[in-house]
Amino acid sequence: MAKSRKNSPAELAPVPVVSATYYVEVYSSWCHWAEPAWFELRARYAGRVAFDWRVALMRPEDFPADRAQCDWFYRRSGTLVGSPVMLNSGWMEPDRSAYATPNLVAEAAREFLPPGDDRARLALTRAALLDGRRLGDPSVAARFAADATDGAVTAARLRAAATSDAIRARVAASTTDFFAHQIAQRPAFVLTSSIGDKIVLSGVWRLAPLVAALDSLLADAAAYASHRAHHGAPPTA
Repeated sequence: MAKSRKNSPAELAPVPVVSATYYVEVYSSWCHWAEPAWFELRARYAGRVAFDWRVALMRPEDFPADRAQCDWFYRRSGTLVGSPVMLNSGWMEPDRSAYATPNLVAEAAREFLPPGDDRARLALTRAALLDGRRLGDPSVAARFAADATDGAVTAARLRAAATSDAIRARVAASTTDFFAHQIAQRPAFVLTSSIGDKIVLSGVWRLAPLVAALDSLLADAAAYASHRAHHGAPPTA
């Protein structure tokens, strides 16, 4: 008969956690191009990586000067990614302060949707970048977002939340966090593990480097867990 034994604390130690935070801007064309990679990452690493996204507002000077310049950027990015569809610059408005609005609505939608439900945010991006809709009016942006949630939240409630001080403060805080990483390009991905490793990728939209980075973090985390199971915690001084 095989010996029975109790698991030691070292054997029961949890595998270190790996997390991925995606910094996104509703109006960023490169964030739009990165969405398939973000979708694939969440499917591929479900249950092994904790995923989340945070708004990182663009500064007024980060936006194109006019539609002609915006279209030039769209031709460049669309060619690089091989898209059969050119993005639509019709979303541009004279008042650049209005560009925060759909981002506030996207953040507010998190209050009403389950974690990982990106329908509202993606609907806003599609409305702006594919359909060229102006979203500077909170009522308009809230309507597009609410329509994508299949009744989970009304446009009125979404608008009220998006214009609240709490949501503005949360978006301001996540934008500050983005710049604290000493980066300026969106999309950006901050990948961390509980053993203290961190990988920051700014301006990356392709899947391959993100997979390589997560695989590296997961492998090291698993190795630490294996070592702890065999040797326990480090000796105390």
